[in-house]
Amino acid sequence: MPCRGGDRLYKEILSEANKMVRNQIQDQKVVDMFENCFGDTLTKTTNYLDDGTVFLVTGDIPAMWLRDSTLQLRPYLLFLGKYEEIDRLVEGVSKRQIQFILQDPYANAFNEGPNGNRWDDDIPLQKPSIWERKYEVDSLCFPFQLAYQFWKYTGKTSVFTDSFKKAAQTVISLWKVEQNHTDFSSYTFQRPGTNELKSDGKGSPVGYTGMTWSGFRPSDDACFYHYLIPSNLFAVRVLEMLSEIFEDVYQDATLQIAAKNLSVEIERGIQQYGLIKNDAGEWIYVYEADGLGNSLLMDDSNMPSLLSLPMLTNHSKADRIYQSTRAFILSEQNPYYYKGRYASGIGSPHTPKGYVWPISLAVEGITASSQEEKWEKIQLICQNDANTKQAHESFDCDNPSNFTREWFSWANAMFCELVLDFCGHPVSCK
Repeated sequence: MPCRGGDRLYKEILSEANKMVRNQIQDQKVVDMFENCFGDTLTKTTNYLDDGTVFLVTGDIPAMWLRDSTLQLRPYLLFLGKYEEIDRLVEGVSKRQIQFILQDPYANAFNEGPNGNRWDDDIPLQKPSIWERKYEVDSLCFPFQLAYQFWKYTGKTSVFTDSFKKAAQTVISLWKVEQNHTDFSSYTFQRPGTNELKSDGKGSPVGYTGMTWSGFRPSDDACFYHYLIPSNLFAVRVLEMLSEIFEDVYQDATLQIAAKNLSVEIERGIQQYGLIKNDAGEWIYVYEADGLGNSLLMDDSNMPSLLSLPMLTNHSKADRIYQSTRAFILSEQNPYYYKGRYASGIGSPHTPKGYVWPISLAVEGITASSQEEKWEKIQLICQNDANTKQAHESFDCDNPSNFTREWFSWANAMFCELVLDFCGHPVSCK
């Protein structure tokens, strides 16, 4: 069923959000697109279930991604503690995410119920409740970040149930198994007609690093080398969050230490295998590494990305390594940085060559130091919406009337976050 009281919820919160934006921005196209995108998640994607949880569809695909559903809520976090309806929405999504992790921690996207919907007939065949079973480290990070943000914004601990604790223990155990993927993991993934994960679905060879293995990137594309650096950096921060929760809420010293120790192991691996010197002798992060001496220099539009580190980790915008990495990935040295007639920005191997993602433009703006750069990215997204008042998955930087994903709620949310950030209302509690 759609959001109960949706009309009232939409009007009250949109009115306040619009006021926040109109106080700073006079550009009517920007204001109109913000209003359209801000109402998107509240009125079109929410389905309140009988158990009080919320199923949040990603847009034009009828499934709920653990990653997308967290990021779709980011612009609404600012209103937590002010509107009970928003508290209920975020808490409901959080509890639904925890249920999904306990169903299958290796899955990335789920159905509302055991209806058998799925992207493809993968091997092994996913359960009827699972849309797709691509294992991505970040899919297990985002739900815990959302619960932590809910706690910090509201002061409420209602999301920290026995199920939450069990899910956290499950993920810590899984990440430790995946530190030794070759020897200890039973996970495989094969899709007929593709070669997404090599070695009969086990992935390409890796050595032990202390980092935790990922089969797929947040774009849902297979990793080339399986230690995905931005996801491991995010995992370090999430383990710190869990350590704090175990100590302050559950008062469980054993789990608090377990989370902290694992974060230290992963961080040590990143420092040893996830950094390389550029031509100027500056340290920068690689995108992927295998622990065998190989690494991949690039960045992808999807979060977590190297560009998004200040939004998800303890890295500040001014961090020297981050700034050097940022300079690389926002240049044509990054094989997925495109320049065209209408826009320049980061794309993805997930979409056609020359297609820039509004998500990456929004992240570029949110992580920028100047208001001028933030405004430039707002304008770029608005001017390349193909007159739809929607932020699509990607668009052709030479012909923005060509785009992918007619309705992609995560992209709409990121545009809204950028606009609110420009207006002096950044998302905090990372």
